[in-house]
Amino acid sequence: MSAGRREWLGLAVLALPTVLLSLDMSVLHLAVPHLAADLRPSSTQLLWIIDVYGFMIAGFLVTMGTLGDRIGRRRLLMIGGGAFGLASVAAAFSTSPEMLIAARAVLGIAGATLMPSTLALISNMFQDPKQRGTAIAVWMSCFMGGMVVGPVAGGFLLEHFRWGSVFLMGVPVMILLLATAPKLLPEYRDTSAGRLDLASVGLSLAAILPVIYALKEIAKNGLSLTEIVVLAAGLAVGAVFVRRQRRLEHPLLDLQLFRVRAFSAAVAIMLVGAVTMGGVFLLVSQYLQMVAGLSTVDAGLSLVPQALAVVVGSMIAPRLARRFRPEFVLGFGMLVAAGGILLFTLASGSGGVAFVVLGMSIASFGMGPQGVLCTEMVVGSVPPQRAGAASAMSETSAEFGIAMGIAVFGSVATAVYRNQIAVPAHVPAAAAAQATDSMAGAMAASATLPGATGEQLLATARDAFTSGLHTVAGIGAAIVVVFAVVGMVALRRSPAAAKAEEPVPVAS
Repeated sequence: MSAGRREWLGLAVLALPTVLLSLDMSVLHLAVPHLAADLRPSSTQLLWIIDVYGFMIAGFLVTMGTLGDRIGRRRLLMIGGGAFGLASVAAAFSTSPEMLIAARAVLGIAGATLMPSTLALISNMFQDPKQRGTAIAVWMSCFMGGMVVGPVAGGFLLEHFRWGSVFLMGVPVMILLLATAPKLLPEYRDTSAGRLDLASVGLSLAAILPVIYALKEIAKNGLSLTEIVVLAAGLAVGAVFVRRQRRLEHPLLDLQLFRVRAFSAAVAIMLVGAVTMGGVFLLVSQYLQMVAGLSTVDAGLSLVPQALAVVVGSMIAPRLARRFRPEFVLGFGMLVAAGGILLFTLASGSGGVAFVVLGMSIASFGMGPQGVLCTEMVVGSVPPQRAGAASAMSETSAEFGIAMGIAVFGSVATAVYRNQIAVPAHVPAAAAAQATDSMAGAMAASATLPGATGEQLLATARDAFTSGLHTVAGIGAAIVVVFAVVGMVALRRSPAAAKAEEPVPVAS
């Protein structure tokens, strides 16, 4: 059952698409000003260029995870890797906004094949629990390593080459993947999985995409009737999807997996962690740029310690879990994370970058064990033939969590900002309305005002935004503490006891 030299070399191959996905996410925002100047997209087109990648990943994760179980995880990984490389070339040499949007959509669909395939292959290649925990920690560390390298590599490329060069970074990575995967990665698939139910695929997309879209729009523009209708429609289709899965002999998503306590509890905790960190990270990024005044590159570099902290927390988690009960390691890490989040409350509108960077680093270090241990519980508590579906569920919960966190915490912060901002009486009504709407609006309004007046408006806006950050930090820390305790109770028999339990029968 122990993995050998080939499996560890195979893990290095699986690290390639993992690093690439995080690189692609971290460099796009750096390239936006450059591609906008070249392609001149409308505001709507620019939003789609940024968002369509995430929409497609979220929408297709469940489908691709299950498809890998059916056609073979290595095969799907190679198909997705080839498609990702070709779409990267198309994105790099796009000559219109429409072409770039289409290329980014294909990148998202291809990206949805990579994460569940790599994680499912890890669960198959490393069947020894200790080795699997270490392999997952390496896999997760590679993802965060890409987040560290992305701003540095992207900044260098954008300084010396055309904006399309940031997309071309994926091409040699995928060529290397396609060259080495057949030799180093074994093939796994479920021979009894049955046909892919296309109606379920359509229902899953019709459920997931509207929900993700609505959550993102709520985060950007606030709650409105349109977003409520779209969200309700997605949830209604989701109910139809669940009902269909219960009737099918070979479902797209086997809901019986949720009867395994380790699986359901781990997915729930990962969802909550993603909600909290997604919402907090959004506000931290905005604070660094709009309150502290850092450039996009400098803000990205200031979060390098946070990414390194996740790597450290992830890598030590398997060792700690072997010495102490895993649920205690997970719970204690979440308590540490809550303490880091509370450090944000020490930041002020006139300064506090050190508190924010330190707090984010501590919080990320504490969340590192949660990500590794919960992921190991998810893939280790289901039958091997369902590893792809289980991996997709863990990734989908993270996507939903991040979108939900951005929407909910962003709305809370906006409400506090609008309640706290005190616009000077001598500011014109139009500028006052613009400043009251958002921190970005306040920055734009202050630029149109005389020096002292603009600075005064900007100062009160920074204080109001920081108040929103404080509120979100308090709520986020409280949520993390509650679920740290819940996790220690719900997973008190996991992972060792959960592995000893017979998994529930699954459709075959």
